[in-house]
Amino acid sequence: MRMFVRGSWSGPIRLFATTRLACVPGLTARLALASLLLVGWQAHLGAEPSKAAIDLSRACVVVPTNLNGPERKAVEMLVEEIAARTRLRLAIGHERPADARAAYIAVGPAAAGGFFAGLDERLEAPQGDLPAEGYRMLTLAGGGRAPAVIVVGNDSRGVLYGVGKLLRSLAMSRDHVELPGPLDVTTAPRMAIRGHQIGYRPKTNSYDAWDLPQWEQYLRDLAAFGCNSVELIPPRSDDDADSPHFPRPPLEMMQGVSQLADEYGLDVWIWYPAMELGYPTEESIAAAVAEWGEVLSKLPRVDALFVPSGDPGDAPPGEFMAMLEAQAEQLKRLHPRATVWISIQGFTAPQFEEIMAILKKEPPWLAGVVFGPQTRISLAALREALPSRYRIRGYPDITHSMRCEYPVPNWDLAFALTEGREAINPRPIDETEIFRLYPDRAAGVITYSEGCNDDVNKAIWSALCWDPAARPLDTLRDYSRYFIGARYADDFAQGLLGLERNWRGPLLANDAVLQTLQQFQRMEREAAPAVLRNWRFQQALYRAYYDAYVACRLREETAQETAALGALAAARERGGDRSVADAEAILAQADEPAPHDALRERVEQLAEALFQSIGMQLSVERYQAIAVGRGANLDEIDVPLNNRAWLAARFGEIRREADDEAKLRRIDQIVRWTDPGPGGFYDDVGETGRQPHVAGGKSYGADPGFLATPAIGFHGEPSWRRSWCTHVDGLYGTPVVMHYEGLDPAARYAVRVLYAGNETDVLVELTAGAAGEAIEIHPPRAKPDPPRPVQFDIPAEATRSGELTLTWKADAARGGAGRGCQVGEVWLIKQPQEAGK
Repeated sequence: MRMFVRGSWSGPIRLFATTRLACVPGLTARLALASLLLVGWQAHLGAEPSKAAIDLSRACVVVPTNLNGPERKAVEMLVEEIAARTRLRLAIGHERPADARAAYIAVGPAAAGGFFAGLDERLEAPQGDLPAEGYRMLTLAGGGRAPAVIVVGNDSRGVLYGVGKLLRSLAMSRDHVELPGPLDVTTAPRMAIRGHQIGYRPKTNSYDAWDLPQWEQYLRDLAAFGCNSVELIPPRSDDDADSPHFPRPPLEMMQGVSQLADEYGLDVWIWYPAMELGYPTEESIAAAVAEWGEVLSKLPRVDALFVPSGDPGDAPPGEFMAMLEAQAEQLKRLHPRATVWISIQGFTAPQFEEIMAILKKEPPWLAGVVFGPQTRISLAALREALPSRYRIRGYPDITHSMRCEYPVPNWDLAFALTEGREAINPRPIDETEIFRLYPDRAAGVITYSEGCNDDVNKAIWSALCWDPAARPLDTLRDYSRYFIGARYADDFAQGLLGLERNWRGPLLANDAVLQTLQQFQRMEREAAPAVLRNWRFQQALYRAYYDAYVACRLREETAQETAALGALAAARERGGDRSVADAEAILAQADEPAPHDALRERVEQLAEALFQSIGMQLSVERYQAIAVGRGANLDEIDVPLNNRAWLAARFGEIRREADDEAKLRRIDQIVRWTDPGPGGFYDDVGETGRQPHVAGGKSYGADPGFLATPAIGFHGEPSWRRSWCTHVDGLYGTPVVMHYEGLDPAARYAVRVLYAGNETDVLVELTAGAAGEAIEIHPPRAKPDPPRPVQFDIPAEATRSGELTLTWKADAARGGAGRGCQVGEVWLIKQPQEAGK
């Protein structure tokens, strides 16, 4: 393992690779890496102006005299965000320019109808009842009129979102701002709830380092894409009480962000976990009410209280609901317009039935139900089961990549081992697929987020909640134009799509990883200093370099293991000890300097840059992240990607054998690990492309949460074989099924199974045959811990037809995340004829 060497930091990093990497299939795993050059200061040149463009560089902003607080905040946002990107501060006034040729931007609510009178006949149509939070935006030009942009909000929030649309549409560069072409937009949001959780707590990997100015900026960034709600977390939750990065105590920060949200007119939700094991007495309920009241009474604004039943939460359903009824009474006193919502996460099957029976009695204090992770039925089934009076709010997990509600499909083990569960994870195509479950069943969505690693995904969800037909590429272009710069509108958007493609399928066969790196290196070479300091740009670069480093290591280490196994295969000719020594020497090459180490150095530099720019903690040792599994993937960048740690332990066992033949038998077991013998079959069940006998399920779009479809999962220890670190699992009552054809009807077979995963206390059963005709192979039993293969005979009647179906099931009533079977490897072994007599 390579050790970290802390480098010095002296301002924005300007190093980049300049040539194409050479670790591609068919070529040597060693890279031809160019030297690193220093980027000079460059002018940030905008695109050539279009003839239809409206130059707003000298425009003023015209507003009615009686704007309310949130409307004034929207206008401030417009002026200040333009200034931050252009150095131009547009003047604000109440009268149109005296010069009839002078450009202006008019902003205000529809209620100020006289203010817009006479500007354009398109504004003269009867207004009627306007949809909440919508806006009208149009441009004026030609016909002797001054060039102008008009933003008319249907209400105060409509003003904010109209301003956000304008900002996303502008081409802004140094000392210049223009609207590239005419606009005539009339729009309103499809979903009433559109928001994101922004918890100030140690787990969030960057938010815990932010102070109120950065929070205000982030609220603006979210609002620019149509967000109308934020969800805060109280000081006491399932997290550490303090963080070394906190600039303020948690309650003080919670108060401050609540106030900021109110100033912009955004709804404030509170995710408030019920942390006690139960609430069996009036005294325990009163204590909870008093504790929560100390927090809720200090917040300037609360619009809704969301209390999860699990993750965290262990209270029995009846006690849980009794406590919440008392909390609802208190909430009405403290925040009269606030509502109470619950989730039904983590329940066992009996608990789920109990809570549903309570909900069918329609307690009047409850406003709705939140559908989130660890809900044991689908959103469609929940909508059908709930009384119609209860609205559903989505709580989709957009922040995690594995062991989560919506894992990355067909993810490569190399990424799971290194980048981990909370990586920087733009998934625009996946998130769009996931969103399709929600519009017809939910009133809206507030996403589950653990930090800004999922920033792109937030923009995708906000855009889709506004307009379910929004195309991900259009949203990414808006994102890139607004946050990175107009010249990057397409390149950066395509780069983000490339990062998602990097994670598609087997990494060894994915040439897109290096192509994506080249895309970002090209942008990096041309970037101005302000762009190089931009944390969103830094995040994308970090991912591109990290992905490429992992891809190059995987190719190299795979080739090394193949060569090492070749050396072991010659043991009977060369001797056991000599073959082991040869294999060790080959595997040790992974720790030697390699050309792709330059990619790793760049990853380290970008990690430092992200810590400096937004306090992002990508290492426990360097940046005091709370845990490696909480996004600190710089600490995992050199995790072995081949089996050399497992092999090292096996080599020790071989050397301890006194008998040469015993040594050779052990070596043979290693070399022939995946060999099922003549007439047999082997599946590396958790690896895409090596699981031909695993029965599929629904499409990803139909079941992205894998509630009815077995899913690949990841869990491992450094000493495990890499094939043990992946598995296929069925959540709750979903079985794992494997089907074989072309068997010898006259033969006898055995099945060897490697049970993997982290759910070692779950009992798993295995049967053969179709449903209703199942033959027990083994009854419910615990999985070996640590993992080791176990073998069972298959009754002859199970294979007499020449086919075999194997079915694994775990306890369908289990709660929590519902994980259980976690089948890692399966060998179907044709027994020698003597064994069948």
